[in-house]
Amino acid sequence: MADEQLRRVFPDLDLDGFWEDSEYAEATYGGGYPSDEVVVSVEAELEFRLPASYVALMRVRNGGMPRNTCCPAPSRTTWAEDHVALTAIMGIGREKECSLAGRSGSRFLIEEWGYPEIGVYFADCPSAGHDMIAFDYRECGPEGEPRVVHVDQEVDYRITVLAPDFVSFVQALRPESDYDYD
Repeated sequence: MADEQLRRVFPDLDLDGFWEDSEYAEATYGGGYPSDEVVVSVEAELEFRLPASYVALMRVRNGGMPRNTCCPAPSRTTWAEDHVALTAIMGIGREKECSLAGRSGSRFLIEEWGYPEIGVYFADCPSAGHDMIAFDYRECGPEGEPRVVHVDQEVDYRITVLAPDFVSFVQALRPESDYDYD
């Protein structure tokens, strides 16, 4: 059932090729597939409704490392001139360290690292916490469909819009080799 729902949301997504298999990713980001109760309780804790497309993807595989880890950016970031990179997408839950409500999840990034309270931080970057990717609810409110943004701690938490929604963000992801300038 989850596969059918995901194929409707992401008709062109290669489900078999989207995720990189990794014991580290499973131990750090993944977790059991989130029940309705877990989704509702994490949303209540974070005080934001998660995008239905993100929930659908997490119900097929609850967090981990995508194969395509680069997203085009409209302007220069501290990572690159024309894109950002991500390490992993956090799963929905509390048990894994880097799940949305885990020990190093979204609230931790806001409360301990000083990230702006714009929504939910759901993906980390290779900079070890110096930039993150978030659902930005500032324009739509906590029940709306958030934009996906890059937040760069190294430049006074500069916010760069990457995509108007999670579906567009996933569709924009490219392999690192697309940005190999050597």
